[in-house]
Amino acid sequence: MACFIAYALDKAAAVERRQRISERSLLLLGLFCGWPGALLAQQMLRHKSAKTSFQLKFWLSVVLNVLLVLTAISQMDTSQANLPSSSATTAPAA
Repeated sequence: MACFIAYALDKAAAVERRQRISERSLLLLGLFCGWPGALLAQQMLRHKSAKTSFQLKFWLSVVLNVLLVLTAISQMDTSQANLPSSSATTAPAA
């Protein structure tokens, strides 16, 4: 949601010829899991959707984000698989 709002604010600033949000900031917001909002804003607001250099960086950041999330999920699965199961613990001797 924050990324969509940032794109909307930047679009309004562009139309009104005010100070803009840097492309770097927009890309960083997208990188930190905000890319679905960015993609939606690009389509709905027609903002930053035609600039080839920005689109290349945007899609690279999407791929990087997805890879990082998949790696994190994989690491969580691996660490949980290494935990001893509760049935494997030994009962105290009587």
